Amino acid sequence: MCLMFHLYFVTHRQFETVIPIEDSVITEMTVTLRDWGTMWKQLFVVGDLFHRLWHVMNEILDLRQQVLVGHLTNDCMNNIKQHITARLDWGNEQLGLDLVPRKEFNLVDPDKISVTELYQLVGRLLMSHLFSMSTTMEQRHRKKEIPVQASMHHLFVQVKSLMNANLGEEMEVFFFIYDCRENRPISERFLVRLNKQGVPHSLEKMESQCTLFIDLGSNDLRKDVFVVAHLIRIGRMVAGEKKNVCNTQYRRPYGCAVISIADLLTAESKDDHLLKVYSCNAESEWCQIHDNIIRKISSRYSPVGLAVTLQLLHGDLEQIHKDCMHLFTHSISITKRLGFSEIIMPGETRNDLYITLERGEFEKGGKSVARNVEISVHLVEADGEIPKNLIFAGTGDLGVDQHQSFVLYHSNSPRWAEQIKLPIPVDIFRGLHLRFEFRHCSTKEKGEKKLFGFSFIPLMQDGGCTLPDGMHELIVHKDTLRYLKLPFSKANLSGNNQAARSTKESFWITSFLCSTKLTQNGDMLNLLNWRTHPEKISDSLSKLKDLDGTEVVKVGIYLNTNKYLLSVTWIFFPIQVHVINLLHDTKFHHFKLVMDNYIENHFAGALSYRDLIKFMKWYVSRIIDASEYVFKYIVQSRQLYAVATCGQSEEEFRCSIYELFKSVHLFLSHESKGVNPITHTQAVFLRSFPTVCCELLKIFTVEEVAVLARDTIGSLPNMAHTDCPLQTVKLQCIAKTVESPLYTNTESRCVLLPVVLHHLEVHMQGQRDLGMCAHILTKMLSNINVDDMERVASEEVNMIMESISGVLLRTILQVSNSEPFSRKNTFFHDDCPETVMCFGFFFFKGEFVACLLTLLRQLNDKDYQQLLTRLPSKDELTNFLLQLFTIFQILIRPDMFPRDWTVMRLVTNNVIITTLLYLSDTLRKNFLNEQFDFKVWESYFYLSIVFINQPCLQLETFPPSKRKKVLEKYGDMRVMIGCEIFSIWQSLDEHKLNFIPGMIGPFLEVTLVPQPDLRNVMIPIFHDMLECEQRRSGNFKQVEAKLIDKLDSLMSDGKGDETYKELFNSIIPLFGPYPSLLKKIERETWRESGASLIATVTRLMERLLDYRDCMKIGEADGKKMGCTANLLNFYKTELNKEEMYIRYIHKLYDLHFKAQNYTEAAYTLLLYDELLEWTERPLREFLTYPMQSEWQRKECLHLTIIHNFDRGKCWENCIILCRELANQYEAYFDYRNLSKMRMMEASLYEKIINQQRLEPEFFRIGFYGKKFPFFLRNKEFVCRGNDYERLEAFQQRMLSEFPHAIAMQHANMPDQTIHQAEAQYLQIYTVSPVPDRQDVLQRDGVPNNIKSFYKVNHIWRFRYDRPFHKGSKDKENEFKSLWVERTTLTLAQSLPGISRWFEVEKRELVEISPLENASEVIENKNLELRTLIAQCQTRQMQNINPLTMCLNGVIDAAVNGGLARYQEAFFAKDYIANHPEDGDKINRLRDLMFEQAHILEFGLTVHEKFVPQDMRPLHKKLVDQFHVMRTSLGLQVITCLFEIYILNAHNALCMYTKYLMLALDSRPSPSTSSLSSNHSSSAHVNSSAPSSNRGG
Repeated sequence: MCLMFHLYFVTHRQFETVIPIEDSVITEMTVTLRDWGTMWKQLFVVGDLFHRLWHVMNEILDLRQQVLVGHLTNDCMNNIKQHITARLDWGNEQLGLDLVPRKEFNLVDPDKISVTELYQLVGRLLMSHLFSMSTTMEQRHRKKEIPVQASMHHLFVQVKSLMNANLGEEMEVFFFIYDCRENRPISERFLVRLNKQGVPHSLEKMESQCTLFIDLGSNDLRKDVFVVAHLIRIGRMVAGEKKNVCNTQYRRPYGCAVISIADLLTAESKDDHLLKVYSCNAESEWCQIHDNIIRKISSRYSPVGLAVTLQLLHGDLEQIHKDCMHLFTHSISITKRLGFSEIIMPGETRNDLYITLERGEFEKGGKSVARNVEISVHLVEADGEIPKNLIFAGTGDLGVDQHQSFVLYHSNSPRWAEQIKLPIPVDIFRGLHLRFEFRHCSTKEKGEKKLFGFSFIPLMQDGGCTLPDGMHELIVHKDTLRYLKLPFSKANLSGNNQAARSTKESFWITSFLCSTKLTQNGDMLNLLNWRTHPEKISDSLSKLKDLDGTEVVKVGIYLNTNKYLLSVTWIFFPIQVHVINLLHDTKFHHFKLVMDNYIENHFAGALSYRDLIKFMKWYVSRIIDASEYVFKYIVQSRQLYAVATCGQSEEEFRCSIYELFKSVHLFLSHESKGVNPITHTQAVFLRSFPTVCCELLKIFTVEEVAVLARDTIGSLPNMAHTDCPLQTVKLQCIAKTVESPLYTNTESRCVLLPVVLHHLEVHMQGQRDLGMCAHILTKMLSNINVDDMERVASEEVNMIMESISGVLLRTILQVSNSEPFSRKNTFFHDDCPETVMCFGFFFFKGEFVACLLTLLRQLNDKDYQQLLTRLPSKDELTNFLLQLFTIFQILIRPDMFPRDWTVMRLVTNNVIITTLLYLSDTLRKNFLNEQFDFKVWESYFYLSIVFINQPCLQLETFPPSKRKKVLEKYGDMRVMIGCEIFSIWQSLDEHKLNFIPGMIGPFLEVTLVPQPDLRNVMIPIFHDMLECEQRRSGNFKQVEAKLIDKLDSLMSDGKGDETYKELFNSIIPLFGPYPSLLKKIERETWRESGASLIATVTRLMERLLDYRDCMKIGEADGKKMGCTANLLNFYKTELNKEEMYIRYIHKLYDLHFKAQNYTEAAYTLLLYDELLEWTERPLREFLTYPMQSEWQRKECLHLTIIHNFDRGKCWENCIILCRELANQYEAYFDYRNLSKMRMMEASLYEKIINQQRLEPEFFRIGFYGKKFPFFLRNKEFVCRGNDYERLEAFQQRMLSEFPHAIAMQHANMPDQTIHQAEAQYLQIYTVSPVPDRQDVLQRDGVPNNIKSFYKVNHIWRFRYDRPFHKGSKDKENEFKSLWVERTTLTLAQSLPGISRWFEVEKRELVEISPLENASEVIENKNLELRTLIAQCQTRQMQNINPLTMCLNGVIDAAVNGGLARYQEAFFAKDYIANHPEDGDKINRLRDLMFEQAHILEFGLTVHEKFVPQDMRPLHKKLVDQFHVMRTSLGLQVITCLFEIYILNAHNALCMYTKYLMLALDSRPSPSTSSLSSNHSSSAHVNSSAPSSNRGG
């Protein structure tokens, strides 16, 4: 993406500043999208994030286009920018990029704002992320604008349809919110009418199917608060009734559905629900059906489901209108709460009367069955007129003149519990009454509704009060004429009850009035009508204090506007104080605006301030709760008086105010423990005091108010005890004062600063209310602007540092070591989630840190010197520096700030390095020579080392754009601090010895940082260490040991590289003025030992680098094992570091064990076992071993090794270890373990005899080229193959382990060109083992199971044969010139061992003549035939096929010219004449050929005995071919030699075994035999080296 910048130039003095005209949001968007584009392509394999990020990038581009086009209003532009920044933040968070601090959508330059302000910006971003992790991007952005803990909640309800309803009748669905705990509804009812198809009427009218239940409080979001839906059907009396019975439509109960409000809390957006509809067991229980469903009392579940959409919305209703405009595109009905909400808004007007038809008791009236009672409700005026449309069954429906209840079938005691709403205007409320008419609904054909009684109730009592809330039992009358003069309630029924139809019949209703205009209280009514009886006003005012606050607020503002009451101050003032105190309640908080408006625009008491001041002085402890508004009255009154009199009595007014504040100070200075009325009153005044100060600024100067504020805050006691709640309120008062205009003024700030610092110091020393202390200190520092008044700001900073620098350092240290969830150290409420509490703890801890950084950032060199000179003693200076260095180390820790706060980390590091540079002179001046202090210097060095190694400064890991920005702004701070370390180190002189060997590891860690300049500076320090150690001890063994130990751990952690190794060993001078380490050592007298150390360390680094590369995830196990074995051998042979040697033994053991190389694992662990003796020497805890004696550890190792050898089927090795353990047990008379060991030994013998073991293949592999790791480069190895692994499989495995390797297609040794190539070449072919235990192999009577072990174990030498032709090749008979080049390889260690491959230590090359080769081929084949014949005779062979195949291969080859070729080549007269020296060899060849013929004859005899019937034709063919072969050789039938085999098969087996052992000792590669079959080559490696073939 290409971005065109339009620039203009602003000339400022001699410099020219280039400012882009383009909007900063567009610039950030372009740069960010460019960075995302690079990372986005790599997310393809991730899948989901790839597509989501692509979608967001397209959205950003669309928004960018809108911004570039312009033509937008400011509100629209800000809205688009909000969406852009929200998406940018989301993408950065998903991609793990840095948090970007912004101010009004613009990027923030950290150098142009204070650290505290920067911390506030990034902290707010983090807070928004914490509360939006599971929301969409739009919801995340919205939550930045609304309060996190919303006090008001609303429920959106939309009815979709009634599923599976086949009634064919219309429905009414009433929704309301029900509190199960209080057993009452808490909202009005919302009515939706459904047609016969089960969908709402008038789908185009949203208000008929949607509503918003408003004003739910936080306490309403509980599990026991439910959304209830009552379903009423409109149709026949009995469902399914025949059409001709009755055509009258009745409202009849159908079913009910409920859902808990708590189930909606987790919904992220509108959620569709299908509510189960239940029908009640009996209509008499209809009134409590929802309770039965909630309590899971039996209710029948119908197959009908109610489909609805439910969504909880949080916050102010006006804000919800903006955020959820899609919900309000059409008008939707509003369903209010029953009663006032938790917060009453000024101007809110309600006059709603709710009537609930509860129940009735009626007589049968001569009927045989109970009545079907329907109630008709009428609202009637005194003259009989009926107001229009004032009765509502529910919101979402139109008002009606009369309401008809639903009918309960055959019930004389019906219970309806049906609520209706009457929003009656105030002007017609008086004189209205409600009439309830009771009718019996017949089920006959006519469907008559016969009136049998009525009840009524007036809405206003005689005294003018409205109908009281609660239950009313009404009389059921029968005569409707002139009934208003009759009694209406059983409660006021007199003795003459003739008018009542029957005292047994009653009707109950419940009334509830929610009105801001009418009252149900007589005392309130008397007060409102005080003009009628002014003599009663005193009594009415006294009773006002006992009334509910809601009633008082209705009239309180009215009282304020009455001039007569204002004139009677002694009457008005107490009641006004009471009203003002009510405004402190959050429920009436919004009425403060009404009070403020009255004081500013309507209050006219110009002389009232004198009486108000007197009253405050006399009753300061009682009226100080209302001090905020009392002072507003005083100030407004004085201003009115001053305007009227041109400022008269000014001095008198000032003196009275000062006297008043003296009284206040005296009251505030009172100290008390615990919570009591005085403490409460003091707290209330302190909360309002900052507002009082702002009011006083209207009539006093800033300096005068500042003095009053200082004296007021200073009068507060320090209160050392922690149980006083006034401490927190005091800090809150100070915080508001610091945030007020009083503190932003420079003159007033200088007055207030000392007292504020005093209280902060006291609280921070006591570790009390630290969150508020951090907040205050942050606000104080944010008001200091160095650019405006540098001198004043510097004085303020110095004052702050002088007052609280020590306690600030201690606080940060204590907070850093405290528990995050400690309630003592958090300023969050108890109901906050733990996440918020943890963030709160982190945040105020960070605020302290930001304050410290801000102070340090604003200090210059002179300020530092002035600060340090205030520390009188060296101990105080030492403690200050140690605390400061410790805090700096804490700030550098990765967990100090969130991972993506890179901007904050860089600013912190910049402040730290600046501070260290300022303090370097102080360190040299006060802590060198005889004043040397090791702790200070050690802390300084460790701080510097940690500083350099912190992840946020490793620029090599940054993307190029980010690295460029950091370097341009701060440079490479690692090099800066490295140069300072070198400078400090040079000034230490003889004190350098104090840091040897302690600082070797840290300095080495610094030199491993991949920064060339830093390495060039730091590596020469090692020369000084070597020189100092050489002077002190005469050697530098200590330095060497520490260097080697630390190097291993550091490089294992991924530090260091090939460049560092070359730099460490290089004799070329380093960059800059410093010579190389080796160059400096060459000048010393100890140069030989020094150069040796450098060479040793270099070789160690080579191996450690190989080890680290091989141990990476995904590398082959073989490379890991070989590299680990190479490294442990280096530690043993060259370094003699036993502990490191043992560590790598166990690492190698773990690798083998994981790969199931149990034999190699056992050999590896045996290395550690061999280091131990059978002694009682105690051994410390080490690796996974506990503290134990040497004997116990060796025993444990023996048992582990035995177990591994057993799993690897090396039972012979197990026996040796078992015997050694048995001897130890016997020596200690531990017969129990001795018996176990003997039994184990016996079981091992059984396994040797009875179990078959595979003979593995061995492969020679050469690694050529510079691209191989050091431990493999240009070396050849012999590898022990896996079980069943042949050459092709091994070649495939090696190529997969080294995918970049090139397979060599010949077996010749490569030249130097291959060795020095920048590539990888593999050369692989099979080799044959040469056993050392010939005594076992040649001994008669040893079973093959035993011999097979010694054939492939403890092997040092291997050989392979390469056939070639000398001279010209005879085309007629190639055997004449076929020579064999035999190479014997001797290994450094025997196989198997600690590795599956070992390096070739020695190679020997010999050539075998064609005659000798022919003899070996025939001899090997004779040995194979003998073995197979012997196995067949002794029935060791389960199948005769191997013998058949071997006989067929030899006989068929001989018939086709095999042996005849040998005769032709070596028995010819010309050959015998030309090679007289080969006479013995020719005779031997002839004897072997004759022997083969005799063996074949005997083999056919044995074969005839065991051959199956179906193979008889093949046997006959072999016999015939053998006769042809024998004839061609000129042999006679000789059987006497083999009579021994027939007579004694066992002795024959022993003889054959002897031949077998002899042959195996000198067996050539079978591939040289002319009798062997062709061997297929690998698809990847076409090696000319012949492969092994164990067949004939």
